[in-house]
Amino acid sequence: TVQLVESGGGSVQAGGSLRLSCTASGDTHSSNCMAWFRQAPGKEREGVAYTYIHGSGTYYADSLKGRFTISQDNAKNSLYLQMNRTKLEDTAMYYCAAGLGCGFNALTYEFWGQGTQVTVSS
Repeated sequence: TVQLVESGGGSVQAGGSLRLSCTASGDTHSSNCMAWFRQAPGKEREGVAYTYIHGSGTYYADSLKGRFTISQDNAKNSLYLQMNRTKLEDTAMYYCAAGLGCGFNALTYEFWGQGTQVTVSS
């Protein structure tokens, strides 16, 4: 079992930056990938970015490439999402996920955090 706790959400003006953090605890060695997903009100949960925990390779949703950066610090069991040049449509609950599988399908991931709210205002 893996426990995930997100932090760093809040309010930001459009064009600004925000950095989300996710701290993992428990049997993190049982997972291959960690990811960020987001869900806006009335919309489906969508994949933002994911990374291999014990290897290289980071992947982004096409629409977010160039503005968001996923990174990890394995020594701290932490995952990060740097959000730059934010837009109103980035407003959503952001979730950290971990699992044996990888990719942008939410069903791939067994473990989820409680989410952190990001609100972008004009």
